[in-house]
Amino acid sequence: MEQAEKKKKRRIQPIYVVLTAAFAILAATYIGTAVYFSSRFLPSTTLNGMDVSQKTAEEVEAMVTAQIDGYELTLLERGGAAEVLKGTDISLKPEFGDSISGRVAEQNAFSWPAALFSERSIEEETMVNFDSDALKKAVEGLSCMQQDNQQAPKDAYLSEYQADGYHIIPEEQGNTIKKKKFMSALKTALGSLQEELSLDEAKCYAKPKVTAEDEGLTALLDTLNQYTAATLTYQIGEKTEVLDGSTTHAWMQVDGTQVSINEEAVEEYIDGLAKSYNTVFRGHSLDTSYGKTVTINNGDYGWKVDKEGEKAQLLADIKAGKPVTRELTYAQRAGSHGENDYGDTYVEINLTAQHLFFYKNGSLIVESDFVSGNASKHYDTPTGIYGLTYKERDATLRGEDYASDVSYWMPYCNNVGMHDASWRSSFGGNIYKTSGSHGCVNLPESAARKIFENIEQGDPVLVYTLPGTESPAAVAQEAAAVVNLINGIGEVTLESEPAIAAARNQYNLLSEAGRAQVPNYDVLVAAEAQLAALKAQAVPPEPQGE
Repeated sequence: MEQAEKKKKRRIQPIYVVLTAAFAILAATYIGTAVYFSSRFLPSTTLNGMDVSQKTAEEVEAMVTAQIDGYELTLLERGGAAEVLKGTDISLKPEFGDSISGRVAEQNAFSWPAALFSERSIEEETMVNFDSDALKKAVEGLSCMQQDNQQAPKDAYLSEYQADGYHIIPEEQGNTIKKKKFMSALKTALGSLQEELSLDEAKCYAKPKVTAEDEGLTALLDTLNQYTAATLTYQIGEKTEVLDGSTTHAWMQVDGTQVSINEEAVEEYIDGLAKSYNTVFRGHSLDTSYGKTVTINNGDYGWKVDKEGEKAQLLADIKAGKPVTRELTYAQRAGSHGENDYGDTYVEINLTAQHLFFYKNGSLIVESDFVSGNASKHYDTPTGIYGLTYKERDATLRGEDYASDVSYWMPYCNNVGMHDASWRSSFGGNIYKTSGSHGCVNLPESAARKIFENIEQGDPVLVYTLPGTESPAAVAQEAAAVVNLINGIGEVTLESEPAIAAARNQYNLLSEAGRAQVPNYDVLVAAEAQLAALKAQAVPPEPQGE
């Protein structure tokens, strides 16, 4: 047992010896290397970009001095140009002092094992020196610094509108040098004795403020192209009006990156549409049922563009940026587009003939005599073209001095309208002249009922006068009244003047057809001549002077 223990101890002792010796060697190596690096730069060390690993301060100073001799800095400029700045031009020389030795001294020499696996970069500003005034003069003499050789950068911007919209015109970099930035980069390059200095990489050039990738510019482009991509086709009967970017691009207003639409331009455009397609308050031509054509100037019937409504819709269509086909926005509609906007459904009222016609889809539905406003009391029924305001069954019509119950009330011009008149036994002729209505068109009950059953709100009512279309009975009656007035003159005296004047006035009011039915007109002419002679005789003679 004791022998085995002794053998074991004899085997362990050599291992301890080996380990102790190895440790001693490592310690000596570590300490010796640390002593070595106490006067040298650690491994993987660069000084102003130069590899100074394991070099003494004196060796580094010699390297720097060697580099300064014949030193040139090549300036790589935009566009491929290059210029050389020589060290001799700026009195470049070494200037060390204790800077490099101090850098060695500040190292922790015992950290050399870690330096084997990591890099250490040192920047030192005091290794070289140069004449600042000479450097300034040399820089001012560079071709790249001459004003005539520099082009300012230009911002990216939007093109003018073209057939395919707007485009971004890319920025131009130019070659204007930022002097402060250049001088700073130059001094850094000289301090580290760089062989080349790229002005682009050193960011020495002024930059455009807006590039083609600018978010604001691209957003502006998208908005403008969206707005001008809108194509609006107005369908106006058989006509069309197309509004697209070729017009709307001039309406775009840009403030920074915001786009607005010139509303005054929109309103002006809509005004133009209204002038072209509004028919309200314009003369309307009607081929009457009597074979003659009349022009009706009064009344408020016709197409009327809703300018505010159209403006709101148009702005929405532009902002949506899509093709749209639609009608104009109307405040008031008519029966049809084209030459005659009242279409083929309308009421034709001839005040001269006291006769009306109601056409529906081009077919005559009703033809009837009527009684219009009392001419003698100046209740004349207004002429014009109007849309039926509404229709009402069993209405009471009220005025200052009357209240009339009617079965079929169809107003078309304020409180003037068509209705039945059960209190009348006859219609037409010249009843209206002395016994007419308060302005309405009085109809037989059957005619009023049929019109009421077929007419709709908004249907046009055309009211006019047409000399020469008076009813034969009315013409004969009026002519007979004039004949009686002439016969009633009798023997002509000065007191006959009112009777003669009344006969003349009534005769003048007759139509040509009525005048042809006055056989005693020569009696009237003779009476007027006799009256003139009597009045001349009754004038006292002029007094004679002495």
